[in-house]
Amino acid sequence: MYIFKKIYVAKDYFFVYYANTRKKARWQSGYAEDCKSLDAGSIPTLASNFSEMITKLILTNFRNHKTSRVDVMGAKNIVIVGENGAGKTAVLEAISMLSGDKGMRGADMSDIACFNGDGGFSVFGEIATGDLISVYFNHGDNNRHAKINNENASLSDLGKLLRIVWISPKEDRLFVDAIADRRTFFDRLASNFDSSHIGRSAKFTKLLSERAFALKSGADIHWLDALDDQLAGVAVAVAAARVQYAGQINFFLESFSVSVDGFIEKMIIDGIPAAQVEREYRNYLAQNRELVSDKMILDGPHKSDFGMFNNKLQLPVKLTSTGQQKNALFDLILAHTDLLHTKTKQDCIVLLDEAAAHLDAGARAKIFNKLNETHTQVWATGLDANSFIDVPEPLIVTCMDGEISSIIHQKQEI
Repeated sequence: MYIFKKIYVAKDYFFVYYANTRKKARWQSGYAEDCKSLDAGSIPTLASNFSEMITKLILTNFRNHKTSRVDVMGAKNIVIVGENGAGKTAVLEAISMLSGDKGMRGADMSDIACFNGDGGFSVFGEIATGDLISVYFNHGDNNRHAKINNENASLSDLGKLLRIVWISPKEDRLFVDAIADRRTFFDRLASNFDSSHIGRSAKFTKLLSERAFALKSGADIHWLDALDDQLAGVAVAVAAARVQYAGQINFFLESFSVSVDGFIEKMIIDGIPAAQVEREYRNYLAQNRELVSDKMILDGPHKSDFGMFNNKLQLPVKLTSTGQQKNALFDLILAHTDLLHTKTKQDCIVLLDEAAAHLDAGARAKIFNKLNETHTQVWATGLDANSFIDVPEPLIVTCMDGEISSIIHQKQEI
């Protein structure tokens, strides 16, 4: 697996120092111009107003919330506390849908609707720009819908207004569990910079299914040729977006490095032109049209993996402690928000479910103070408000039995 150590940019090339070797490859057009001036001193200072922050949130028939409302009152850090089952995570899940995503739990829409409701749900948000956004699902529908300023909109349009990332308890084992979970997590981060990335990944999966069906049904060679042409083009685009994200995020990481490993990704990192990579993968597909035990065995972007390396310990993150793995995730999110603001000038909403788990008091204080210095609005959950005593000027939202029972803004005394 390739371990990115540091990036230098000159003209239209990037230079990556790996663990033991130095390689050179060509980025997509325009990348070098975007990154030539990136350094610690060029990152914009924290603005007092966040145009992409949520100022109001209303949940209707969402999970165990019949109707819940949070007025943010200008807070940058929102902490939701309550017992297990109170509905804390449901608030974060609702926010995650306001970016057009399926949600941090990836649940079926019918499972999200309140048990005693009408079979549907809605999430309404107001953001600092004054825009009104909502996601809703009606009983009997096949999918959710979106509105912006009371006008029908596509779900992808929401992603242009809000950039949202999250860490949930599921990610606590990200580096030791299934490859597919890591791939999904990093692909979601990469999609913040390439809005078509998730769609291309889904298209690749769909084309794989069509190819498997074609092989099983004895389709003629022309059908298979057409499918392989499409697969090769989409595969290279997916892999290129991953390589570009890995390189860019490492510019902002100090204690860790991100790596990406895959059949196509390796060729891109080695500097092989995209057109040639596409041809080589197209030839690979043509040579692998045999089913093995009625299954299609193929390498490609659906087998690729991501990883992180602890530069201080000189160990892969997966070999470090649970607390160190969580620190790696937080460092990654911090770097991601810096990269996002530097490249797009947009702010980011960070969702932290059970944020205090596996962290000692010192680590929690360090992470929340760092987040407070970035261009982010943070929504975090936990059992006890005392666990967030080091969070600067938090808005403490108490959740109980699917209701918001109190909201207190703890402003700093001057």
